[in-house]
Amino acid sequence: MAVPKRKTSRSNTRHRRAQWKASPQQLVPITVDGAVHRVPQRLVRAYERGLLHPED
Repeated sequence: MAVPKRKTSRSNTRHRRAQWKASPQQLVPITVDGAVHRVPQRLVRAYERGLLHPED
């Protein structure tokens, strides 16, 4: 059963949020139609199948 959370102090909340940092996506080179493109790792299969088209 769900239990209500306790109130967190403002300083604790901000300290916790400060720990989350966005990191840039890792780009990997793939060859599409004879041209090399750098695309995000998680989308490589979609580009290879032709579901996505790289921008020039």
